[in-house]
Amino acid sequence: MTPQPKNLFLIGTSHVGKSTCAHRIGLATGLPVISTDMLGRHPERPWTGVPDAVVEFYHRLSNDTIHWFLRAHHENMRPIIREKIRAQRQMGDGFIFESAALRPEYLADWEIGDALVVCFHVEDPVLRERIVHGSRYSEQGKQVKAAIEKFVERSLRENTALAEAAKAHWRTAN
Repeated sequence: MTPQPKNLFLIGTSHVGKSTCAHRIGLATGLPVISTDMLGRHPERPWTGVPDAVVEFYHRLSNDTIHWFLRAHHENMRPIIREKIRAQRQMGDGFIFESAALRPEYLADWEIGDALVVCFHVEDPVLRERIVHGSRYSEQGKQVKAAIEKFVERSLRENTALAEAAKAHWRTAN
């Protein structure tokens, strides 16, 4: 019988279901769930409760630049995440780690140990609908709707980029 990995890493862009899945598995197994959502802030969801500067960020920048900023944010988060994983592994217990900043190409650098890694991906129309629904798009004003559209584009690009990176990583790891 193959031993089960102690740790679970859930990778994917915003709105693919990482947090929901992590919390459900955590409840079922008793494993702690670690999320990087609050470890480092960046222009996130441009709706309810978000400062005007975030909406302005989405309005002023091109889709290419917004996606570049997201990738730069992930790169900046890399040492913080590495330390968080190291500290959690030293505790010796299993855990669930979920984050949009987890990137398949960083896995070897993070020394994840005995772990199962799952990269979430949903089809573009599904991702778009999840964001539209979650943002209450139809209730938003013109400015926020425009920012949400840019967030959708950023998320669609990242959804594709992460899936491609996961496939490439899997090919090189096996």
